[in-house]
Amino acid sequence: MSQQRTGPTDGPDFPDLPEATVARLPEYLRALHHLAEDGHDTVSSEGLAAAAGVNSAKLRKDLSHLGRTGTRGVGYDVTLLIDQIEQVLGLTHRRAVALVGVGNLGHALAGYAGFGTRGFRIAALFDADHGRVGEHINGLVVRHIDDLPEVVEQESISIAVIATPAHAAQHVADRLVAAGVTSVLNFAPCVLNVPDGVDVRKVDLAIELQILSFHEHRKSALTALPAAVQKPGRVGMANRLGGEAVAT
Repeated sequence: MSQQRTGPTDGPDFPDLPEATVARLPEYLRALHHLAEDGHDTVSSEGLAAAAGVNSAKLRKDLSHLGRTGTRGVGYDVTLLIDQIEQVLGLTHRRAVALVGVGNLGHALAGYAGFGTRGFRIAALFDADHGRVGEHINGLVVRHIDDLPEVVEQESISIAVIATPAHAAQHVADRLVAAGVTSVLNFAPCVLNVPDGVDVRKVDLAIELQILSFHEHRKSALTALPAAVQKPGRVGMANRLGGEAVAT
């Protein structure tokens, strides 16, 4: 399968990055911020890779797409690398985000302080439940979803978070797109159908738990195998299922 790549959105100098690289850049940025907070001015590729949870060869290849190479014997300048990754990710100014659905999950997301420290601000809260409209959450007043087009235009919102029940998510997505939103983070456990040009990222906590359940089930099954079957130095069933090769 060919690797999907991002298109040049900010002119001819915008880097054409593989999607896998784009997905890892926020991890590098998080690690770099922690390093800066701890007083580090430089970091080696090995050190940054370990902090981000990837191998150093993959990190060096990712950063080479940005035109960044570390200085031999010194490593990467932490501040400069933060600036460059934030530039590529479009985080040089705080992006306004709309949150639709202020139930338990939405309420928690609305109060999450981490968005503000990573380049985003929750600019508007919406719900279809008149009982929630007018509620104050983290300094914002919940608006009715009918106000969506007006607020999206006023706040220059292009990114939205859907935290509604699954049955309402598609209708909400349609209204967001009609209002001019072009990127959606979907917490509802369903697949959204959106037009070309609209990007959707899906976060399904139940799916993540089911994947962890598989790993727990696999570990239990491996532990239950007779000792003679668990031959050291071989690629075991567990490693084959997990997609990771172990040297023989």
